[in-house]
Amino acid sequence: MAECGGGDSSTSSHTMDKSITLPPDEIFRNLENAKRFAIDIGGSLTKLAYYSTVQHKVAKVRSFEHHTELYEISVQEEVTARLHFIKFENAYIETCLDFIKDHLVNTETKVIKATGGGAHKFKELIERKLGLKVDKEDEMTCLIKGCNFVLRNIPHEVFVYAKHADSEFRFQTTHPDIFPYLLVNIGSGVSIVKVESEDKFERIGGSSIGGGTFWGLGALLTKTKRFDELLQLASRGQHTNVDMLVKDIYGGSYGSLGLTGDLIASSFGKSATADKEFSKEDMAKSLLHMISNDIGQLACLYAKLHNLSRVYFGGFFIRGHPVTMHTITYSINFFTKGEVQALFLRHEGYLGAIGAFLKGAEEDNPNQYSWGENYAGSSGLMSVSPDMNPLQRARSGTFDMLEMDRLERQLVNLPLLQDSSSYIPDTVDLTEDALAREYWLDCFEEALDGVVKRAIGSQPDIPEVTERAEKFRQKYRNKLQTLRHQPFAYGSLTVRSLLDTREHCLNEFNFPDPYLKIKEKENDMALKYYLKVVKSLEELGWEQRQLALVRGVLAGNVFDWGAKARPWLVDSYDQWLQRLKGPPHKCALFFVDNSGMDIILGVMPFVRELLSRGTEVVLASNSGPALNDVTNGELQILIERIAAMDPVIQAGLMDDRLTLVQSGSSSPCLDLSRLDKVLAMVVRERQTDLIVIEGMGRAIHTNYYATLNCESLKMAVIKNSWLADRLGGKLFSVVFKYEVPAGKLSQNSSALTPS
Repeated sequence: MAECGGGDSSTSSHTMDKSITLPPDEIFRNLENAKRFAIDIGGSLTKLAYYSTVQHKVAKVRSFEHHTELYEISVQEEVTARLHFIKFENAYIETCLDFIKDHLVNTETKVIKATGGGAHKFKELIERKLGLKVDKEDEMTCLIKGCNFVLRNIPHEVFVYAKHADSEFRFQTTHPDIFPYLLVNIGSGVSIVKVESEDKFERIGGSSIGGGTFWGLGALLTKTKRFDELLQLASRGQHTNVDMLVKDIYGGSYGSLGLTGDLIASSFGKSATADKEFSKEDMAKSLLHMISNDIGQLACLYAKLHNLSRVYFGGFFIRGHPVTMHTITYSINFFTKGEVQALFLRHEGYLGAIGAFLKGAEEDNPNQYSWGENYAGSSGLMSVSPDMNPLQRARSGTFDMLEMDRLERQLVNLPLLQDSSSYIPDTVDLTEDALAREYWLDCFEEALDGVVKRAIGSQPDIPEVTERAEKFRQKYRNKLQTLRHQPFAYGSLTVRSLLDTREHCLNEFNFPDPYLKIKEKENDMALKYYLKVVKSLEELGWEQRQLALVRGVLAGNVFDWGAKARPWLVDSYDQWLQRLKGPPHKCALFFVDNSGMDIILGVMPFVRELLSRGTEVVLASNSGPALNDVTNGELQILIERIAAMDPVIQAGLMDDRLTLVQSGSSSPCLDLSRLDKVLAMVVRERQTDLIVIEGMGRAIHTNYYATLNCESLKMAVIKNSWLADRLGGKLFSVVFKYEVPAGKLSQNSSALTPS
């Protein structure tokens, strides 16, 4: 296995082909800690799954009792659970098993869960090579378990396929309640399964006319034996040369029956009467339409019969092939008159392996946790269109990876989202906006030198830091290159996903918090001015003070922002002031942003005012580090320090009217559909009726258009000239967006102004 390393090619009947560019330790990562294996072997592809633990560095802060410094910073090793899924051609199975055997350290593992048609064929080889007992699992059960898992844990898992749109993949928001749904699995035949809950599903129908029929009949008609080649032929064909259309029979449309002239009246109808040879391409295209339409109609009838609107398609017939996704989409659209969309899954090829793994790991109860896709270790969705991207043809022999990290917090929807099923966190979808995409990809590429410099500067005394930082640069640059060619690789491409991918890559090379020391310095400096700011605010009249508090939050968010004159770019300050003249809010949930001036001199005086009005306040901060945002650990120490100086904050903490919670996020942006379960509980218990979101990442890049069931305040200064221009303003334009849900318009405006 010279190309893959770690084994001897002469001992194996298969050598790795030259298109494989990744060394095997980058494919089968963290094998030394691996336990719990599962394998799904199909007709041509093997999908391997295993559970492993990853050690990485995390920065922790701890309060000093009596010390000149603000807090003690220590970098500790932390162990995280990670799921690895690897997909490769069956031709490499022996070589891969050799590599795993050579690197497998964990001797506790005795069994490998197996599913798929090839599990029986390769059983003896797997047992001999790995010394593990093969334990077969039911294929359909594994498929459903895998499907439930990705729907629950990967926000941008589901897409509709639109062949002629700017973006061929359109990602959908997964409804928080994923059940019930219909899964149409198109393998050799077709199975149609109704899924009602985690453990309740039923095969309600199927057909013997499936992918195997297309392949078999296609081989007889065209003498082409390879499935991929058959699809390539079909993509170049013109079915109207072979199929008889309505207009071929009636000279046009058949109006009284509502049939258009271009509709297929009879598949292969012309071949019976026309005395000529038909091209392989045209026959393959006609066959593809015939089978897709048959499956599409069947799926629609079952969806209607069982009253299901979510219909997912999978199986080797689909597997990311644009040609089959297009014909299935067309068929579903036609038969349901656009009422039902054909839905596809980004990780469809992995479902069986994920399910088999989950079956083997039931005692660890993986479903009680939330998991997140690790962009640093995942290949992403690749288009296998023969004509779309020539780079992809070379990829067909390479390995594909998906990695999922177990998150410390269980993530749920914010209960106050107006409609969680239509909530889209991101303001601009770069997948669909080519100009915006080019701008932001360039932006992130240009910023890379600065990020590398910052990473090296954050660990000055560690010898191999430059080498690690260079590896980070290379990995992130490669990700940006992939996204230029395949913007849909990780779902909808957004500023948030670009930031998150960067954070994942930094963590990969042990740069857990490059801004840690800078944050400490800025926090320390801002604390010195806190009382001075509070005193100057208290000297103002009530109305003047309200404006000064808002200006404080905005000014704290950007260092070079002067006293911008109103009206601001988005300005509902007058409505906010009017609302403040009414009764106090019961409880405000405040999503905080940056360390330093922002949190200490901007947010805390604002919070202090809310507390003084009689409003309870919940401060939500990041669970883990991202850029210079304040983390929950840091905020606890800062609040402790402020409380020691300020009796209002002290009383708020003592009376449990000021609470700190983790958001569950480690991102500079904010996804309100993936928040810490404890936060959601607190929001409900405290009857939260005001949500405040501040900062560009949380209130502009994300949540600018989010609608909530309670009053909300979004405050930010736009620190990017392109984005300011896009929103109709200039650099450092101010957004102050106070929104009241329809039906809850202020019943409070008649109250008197407080003194």
